[in-house]
Amino acid sequence: MNSKTKVGTISTTVKEGVVSSLKGIDEIEKGIVTLVKDTVSHALATADSSAHEGITVTRDVVRGAIQGFEEVGAGLMTSTKHVAKGVILGISEVGGDVIGAAKQTTRSAVKGAAEVGADIGLVARRSAEGVIEATTEIGGDVAEAARGAINGAIEAAGSISNTAVKGVKEMLIGVVEGVREVTGAAIPKPHSKSTGVRSKKSS
Repeated sequence: MNSKTKVGTISTTVKEGVVSSLKGIDEIEKGIVTLVKDTVSHALATADSSAHEGITVTRDVVRGAIQGFEEVGAGLMTSTKHVAKGVILGISEVGGDVIGAAKQTTRSAVKGAAEVGADIGLVARRSAEGVIEATTEIGGDVAEAARGAINGAIEAAGSISNTAVKGVKEMLIGVVEGVREVTGAAIPKPHSKSTGVRSKKSS
């Protein structure tokens, strides 16, 4: 085998490996969405489906997912979007409050990220993107869902520190620009007072 043939073989091998890996990642991401959607819809279908119950289920599902990603040491940054998407699809499936769930999803994601010492801003953005993607798929009010998701993330950041609020706002700029209907209204001053506490890994 000459050097040219060898390089061509290596290139093909790597290309095929990358394609296979990406297909595998796509299946994993779809699996996360389905798992979360089914968990949320089943929990609410067997409960009273009240607004309070929806908030509780959303919080617990997001927290559990983040703890799971942290335990295996990977996937948090990329998979948060798929968890958020699954939550909204699950809430919608049982006729729940999608807008309220949008806010609770990003709020829980930011708080969960802070507990494990993850990048709060990136988690906020990824979860907001998941909310918007799911709301678009179900034909919901994307502008209102985006507003709820963004406000939820900022409120949660406000309970952590001023630095957290700044980081979350900066990361959400792209989300606001992507949903032009809520530009200027989606990122108000956080209602929560800053505690000045940095996010840190829970013991």
